[in-house]
Amino acid sequence: MITADQLKDVRERTESLRRYLNIEQKLVEVEEEELRTQAPGFWDDAKAAEVQMKKVKDLRKWIDGYNEVKNACDELELAFEYYKEELVTEEEVDRDYATAISLIEDLELKNMLRDEADSMDAVLKINSGAGGTESQDWAQMLMRMYQRWAEAHKYKVTIVNYQDGDEAGIKTVTMEIEGDQAYGFLKGESGVHRLVRVSPYNAQGKRMTSFASVFVTPLVDDSIEITIDKSKLSWDTFRSSGAGGQNVNKVETGVRLRYQYVDPDTGEEEEILIENTETRKQQENRENALRLLRSQLYDRAMKKRMAEQEKIEAGKKKIEWGSQIRSYVFDDRRVKDHRTQYQTSDVTGVMDGKIDDFIKAYLMEFAGKE
Repeated sequence: MITADQLKDVRERTESLRRYLNIEQKLVEVEEEELRTQAPGFWDDAKAAEVQMKKVKDLRKWIDGYNEVKNACDELELAFEYYKEELVTEEEVDRDYATAISLIEDLELKNMLRDEADSMDAVLKINSGAGGTESQDWAQMLMRMYQRWAEAHKYKVTIVNYQDGDEAGIKTVTMEIEGDQAYGFLKGESGVHRLVRVSPYNAQGKRMTSFASVFVTPLVDDSIEITIDKSKLSWDTFRSSGAGGQNVNKVETGVRLRYQYVDPDTGEEEEILIENTETRKQQENRENALRLLRSQLYDRAMKKRMAEQEKIEAGKKKIEWGSQIRSYVFDDRRVKDHRTQYQTSDVTGVMDGKIDDFIKAYLMEFAGKE
């Protein structure tokens, strides 16, 4: 049975959220923004209309989230009073408390995602490290893990590029993950992920260590202006292969975009390489590749503006010992994040996509600093 102090804590955190989220101001803003959607000719400019509708939706999201927390708090207070009159059981009060705390923690966490890009969809790319079949199998396991996580959160996943491994697994995959604050939640997943296990691909049954890298960038939409220098663009085409490719070895529908990026501060040149095999139409794949390029350019500009050069440098580390952000040790039943020190013994659950506790630990420690 909860205590009066626990009930007081729920009340105070609920009221704090109302202040932090500035609910009164948001109620005024959403009314004004909704009035704009009722103007004659609103849908004449479809692009501008979509931007406006997204603005209304984002405001509504915070208001609805707070209202859900407030209702849970009110129900808990009522249950607490009813318990004194023996109208409800201890278990019912505790259940209402657990619901209120869960909703409060979720909204507190979302409130930490205040950066411009946090509300965007995400592009997640996985590359296998050195080690052949073992690391390629590990890359595919990570791909499945993120797909399961996205599925649990009702996010949409689109595979935009996929390259099979030599014998098993994958060499690389690029996925678009669309959903509320997808980039904000996934941005801490960028880095090297290390696997330790008895390899099924080793005849001697030896314990093997494998690495794969994960890179996460925000997926920009048409409302954000990104300048692409077309003179620095070049294209190759190739025959698609891998997941879902029904034109395999028939038509060159896959596209490879090369962009000669010049750092505006240092003048250093770097080639950005993007491959897209998402559809069976070459022109659509070209458009998708350009969208991914815009996302990468936006991500670079954003990181410069936020003075996160150290993170950019960390992303360039080799996929090897000493650079990993998280270790998955199957034999010892342990998954540990080396940045937050959070760990769990539920290896099976993690590989099935239950990584919210890792995400939360990272955001609680680093989101405020960002």
